[in-house]
Amino acid sequence: MDNKTKWSLFVIALLLISGILYIGLRDSEEKVADGNQSDATDDLTSEKKPSFSNVAIHDPSIIKDEDTYYVFGTHIEAAKSTDLMNWETFTNGYQSVDNALYGNLSENLAGSFEWAGEDDADSAGGFSVWAPDIFWNADYANEDGTQGAYMIYYSASSTYIRSAIGYAVSKNIEGPYTYKDTIMYSGFTENEAYDENSDVNKEWTNTHLTQLIEEGKVSGKSDAWFNSDGSYNNQQYPNAIDANLFYDENDKLWMVYGSWSGGIYLLEMNKETGQPIYPNEDGLTEDGRFIDRYFGTHISGGYGKSGEGPYVVYDKEREYYYLYVTYGWLGADGEYNMRVFRSENPNGPYVDADGKPAVLPNNTDNAPFGNKMMGHFLFDRKVGEEGMGSGYGYMSPGHNSVFVDSDTNEQFVVFHTRFPDTGEMFELRIHPIYFNEEDWPIFAPYRYTGEKLTKVSDDEVIGDYQYINHEKDNSNILKHSSFITLHEDHTVSGEIKGTWERYDDYRIKITAKNIEYDGVVVKQWDPKSNQYVLAFTALSNKGVTIWGSKVAALSDEDVVAKVEKALNIGQLESVKDDITLPKIGVNNSKIEWKSSDESIISVNGKVNRQNEDRTIQITAVISKGEKSINKEFEVIVKAKDESDKVIEQYTYAFDDNLYETNDQANAGSITGDRLNNSNGEITYEEGVLGKAAYFNGASGIRLPSSLIQSDSYSISIWLHPEELTQHTPTFFAAKNENSWISLVPQGAANGETMVWSGSATWYDAPIGQTIPVGEWSHIGVVVENSDIRVYLNGENAFNGKDFPKVLDEMSSYGLGVNYWDPPFKGMMDELHIFNRAITDNEMKELASIND
Repeated sequence: MDNKTKWSLFVIALLLISGILYIGLRDSEEKVADGNQSDATDDLTSEKKPSFSNVAIHDPSIIKDEDTYYVFGTHIEAAKSTDLMNWETFTNGYQSVDNALYGNLSENLAGSFEWAGEDDADSAGGFSVWAPDIFWNADYANEDGTQGAYMIYYSASSTYIRSAIGYAVSKNIEGPYTYKDTIMYSGFTENEAYDENSDVNKEWTNTHLTQLIEEGKVSGKSDAWFNSDGSYNNQQYPNAIDANLFYDENDKLWMVYGSWSGGIYLLEMNKETGQPIYPNEDGLTEDGRFIDRYFGTHISGGYGKSGEGPYVVYDKEREYYYLYVTYGWLGADGEYNMRVFRSENPNGPYVDADGKPAVLPNNTDNAPFGNKMMGHFLFDRKVGEEGMGSGYGYMSPGHNSVFVDSDTNEQFVVFHTRFPDTGEMFELRIHPIYFNEEDWPIFAPYRYTGEKLTKVSDDEVIGDYQYINHEKDNSNILKHSSFITLHEDHTVSGEIKGTWERYDDYRIKITAKNIEYDGVVVKQWDPKSNQYVLAFTALSNKGVTIWGSKVAALSDEDVVAKVEKALNIGQLESVKDDITLPKIGVNNSKIEWKSSDESIISVNGKVNRQNEDRTIQITAVISKGEKSINKEFEVIVKAKDESDKVIEQYTYAFDDNLYETNDQANAGSITGDRLNNSNGEITYEEGVLGKAAYFNGASGIRLPSSLIQSDSYSISIWLHPEELTQHTPTFFAAKNENSWISLVPQGAANGETMVWSGSATWYDAPIGQTIPVGEWSHIGVVVENSDIRVYLNGENAFNGKDFPKVLDEMSSYGLGVNYWDPPFKGMMDELHIFNRAITDNEMKELASIND
């Protein structure tokens, strides 16, 4: 399914608002008086702290107009900067009248909206205008006889396949832009058909195809466009979004576009009109790739696999065309990661460093294809490091454009990203692009602050580094940093073992396990240590990127002193839960633990409470090299009490009240549209068994805390949704706003019903389908330590491992509401919560009471 259609307009708008508020707070903290950068010096700490003003621009496309950089992005947002670091927006999003870019939005883009993107299907109640590409076309013939215009090629979309690409022009970079035409359609069907919540007839004759055929630009309708049932063949053909325009070495203009579905396609363009030059006839490239009479040449992806946001750059110096794409789902819980291929020709074939093609050879996993440039990562903040927070890293970075400075030939990757521990908040980021010895692009680990490649010495390179290997996978799991050391004798130890070599002033080769990584060393600003550091970025011939960030050189004595001073394991006067005992400190120092009684507190922090209070001594042995120091902690482990008694089962039957049926817990209370407010209303209607609670879409129920008191638990509930909205919770439980589980009828995974957990660690447990509106469905969840099973109507629909432990004895519980998303509308009945993992037969019995 197409990546972006998984977001409802309401949720996107909410995220944008919350993101902007958050960004304003971050900017006020990051801003300093002077953002000008001094030249690189050997004394990295002497350089001035850079200034950043951040903006929330999704799917950014970059251009420079005179001395100002502009980025244009999804949801009709745009921003500008004079230094690539401090940005300000000048748009007003989806405002329909007096829109900053389009004037009267509905009227101006009506030609595209007739097919998709306005108050229709997935865009019901608003707009879905995505992923614009901005460029200056000096050859464009304006209606007044002049030449040259800024052109925006935008995407209008209503479903994961029914979309359109249109374009609008302006003589002013900031607009307003005037609609000219819609040039590409997707998602059409052979016969009359309609999507849910839509009155758009999808039959192919309702696009511009009949006109193109009449004009002789397309030879005729192709039967291959359709599946046997007449639906759109999106396994072979593209979703018409994510356009990018580029010039080739002969100054011809091309458009590359597509997202998921049948992959990425390419069309030659008429420079004077901005219109595609459709191939007219089907065919094959010399290497056997498909050319469609309408859609163009297939250059990447296919078979419904992820792959979107294509961007092609012709590098005159290296004489290659570089194709950037992003794999995975874009949410913080997704697998978004940036890839690159290259070709000697604009229409391919494009291959990666390992020679693997951009076009998938068959219906296979796409993870091994494409150089992986950047995915989820975190340079962890270790005990003893200055500052606050978990460290520096990104979640789901992607959908990039590239800026090439025509004066200096410097290149920059421009993308959006989410961040660890901040949910769906996203921001624009810009990193320098460098090239290794084999002319492959490599991304710098840190954002741009004005740095340039300069000569470094071996002595500067020698030292300890935090190390990231981005690997070649599509994964939503953070890749945490480890440590390596580059030694004076040119060996490498730590997470990897091998050799290193510096050459040509700033280039570096690292060899480990007979794999050679080639890249550069550069001085960059590290926001975690709040100083400039030496960093390296390198790529293997298998297309794997590694990064290193040098840590400050300290004596072993200083290292253990810093860790000893900073080491804190929390409030220890009244311990009832397990204790987190860190094992690694600053500069890869080691922290080992001893306990005076391991039967009560283990060396891993596991707490076993007794019948009386116990005082335990635990000792941290902190070491670096030959230096070592001990730090002792006195821990009072509280005795077991009545509150520790685990109630095996709680039941809320909703028979005209919110009481717990067996009087083992307090009654629920009515909330408003969030778990932490009030003034809502819950009524009761006929349910599965007796009465059921009716939720009006603006109210919820708060249940008492401490319902789940075990690492193994089960949830059984009957649901009767009146409507479905993305991410809306039914059962919700949270330790805090970053540690929660939620049962959602329509989730992020293809809109399927799922158990969702986040956000410090994301986990999806989809059931393979979406429960119906207007019917009762039984959902069951069983967590057995770290294993999870999800049931639909008594049948096992999902099995998974490594489900995170996110709840504690003070967790909050709710029905129909959480802290962020639209409340549930419909009925719930017969909620059972077990403090054990129930069996398949028990779940079937709970699901059979409606038979």
